[in-house]
Amino acid sequence: MSIKNTVGWPLKFSRKSLKTINAHVTAFRTYLNNRVTKNIPKQPNETDISNIQTTSMNEAIDIRELEYKKAPINWIPAAILIATPIAAVIITPWYLMTHQVSAPVWGVFGAFMVWTGMSITAGYHRLLSHRAYKAHPIVRNFLLLGATFAVQGSAFDWASSHRDHHRYVDDPFGDPYSVKRGFFFSHMGWMLRNYPSRKMDFKNIPDLTKDKILQIQHKYYGLWVLVTNVGLVAALGWLLGDVWGSLVIVGLLRLVLTHHFTFFINSFCHMFGSRPYTDTNSGRDNFFLAIFTWGEGYHNYHHFFQYDYRNGVKWWQYDPTKWLIAGLSKVGLTTDLRTVDDTTIKHAEVRMQFKQAQQKINTAMSAGLDISHTMKIFQDRINFEHDAFMQTVAEWQALKAQKIEMKKNQYSERLHEIDDKFKQEYTRIEEKILEHNSNLKMIFRPIG
Repeated sequence: MSIKNTVGWPLKFSRKSLKTINAHVTAFRTYLNNRVTKNIPKQPNETDISNIQTTSMNEAIDIRELEYKKAPINWIPAAILIATPIAAVIITPWYLMTHQVSAPVWGVFGAFMVWTGMSITAGYHRLLSHRAYKAHPIVRNFLLLGATFAVQGSAFDWASSHRDHHRYVDDPFGDPYSVKRGFFFSHMGWMLRNYPSRKMDFKNIPDLTKDKILQIQHKYYGLWVLVTNVGLVAALGWLLGDVWGSLVIVGLLRLVLTHHFTFFINSFCHMFGSRPYTDTNSGRDNFFLAIFTWGEGYHNYHHFFQYDYRNGVKWWQYDPTKWLIAGLSKVGLTTDLRTVDDTTIKHAEVRMQFKQAQQKINTAMSAGLDISHTMKIFQDRINFEHDAFMQTVAEWQALKAQKIEMKKNQYSERLHEIDDKFKQEYTRIEEKILEHNSNLKMIFRPIG
């Protein structure tokens, strides 16, 4: 073998070996990079983030809905709320056809309907839930006993749920009896299961949980229900000479009617009626229901001005609970009655009138009706009236500030001047609003 060949062979071998080694090194590096890349999380872009957020939100909603669907049955309330109406529908007609119920029994039935119904409205609702007034211990305990007699839960249960209702109104996950879940759910379905929205931690009623009397009522609630609905009713029946008639009429029938009259506020009054003060929630004013609920039917007003001891603020509106509270204040048994001033109420009412008028215009315009010119004129009129109204509101606020300042400086002899000026200004704007409403009716009469 020649030197050339001898030397060249290892050189050839080295070049081939180097190429082979480089190829293996490159392949190994590629392998390592791929492994590392797999273990490094991908940096999401804006679209990815949006999709993740949407997915997470949907998953959260789905989970919450699943919690509602799988909520365990609340056996005691479910048994009472289902059994009592069925029993009343079957037993009451049979008893009335086969027995003579005396007038005194019917009189006690009427008295207990008033007592238990107004104990819920004046006691549980306006006194305890909203603290719309203060009551003497005699009145407070009398209403508490009547509300216990009504069998709608303890004061803690009732007030806690109701405050959550106002805080989360119409929220299907926060409102305990949200109408967004349907009529039956808001009427009584929400009590049949232990839904997540019925969290009974009582964190929202710290003012009530400190009350010793309410603590006792809550602790021994079941006992008091039996004492009032069975013991008291049977005892009165014995005195009247008709124990069974009292148990059927005063006990069973009265209980079912009181239940469902109250429940209709949560269901019917969130679906049917007018909204003269606000459309930010589903609450409605319903005069018909106010008759059966001792004045609670003016629910649109109540949801907008929940701390007012009144529900029916017009002189002609039927609100016996308001009359009871106001009447007791005359003899010192109720105090600190909270109200909303008339101007604030009228302000809300007028704003809704403007809003509803604008909605009618938008509806008519979108329908393609050939009244565009008329509508333009009318819309300008609305805008003019609205600007005038807002100017009056500004003047009113200035007058109120002036009144406060005068009180500070003890110029009490001049306060009537401000009140008179305010009344005159607001009377003027009210007249303009009445004229506006009249024009509204005339313009829309041809188109229904």
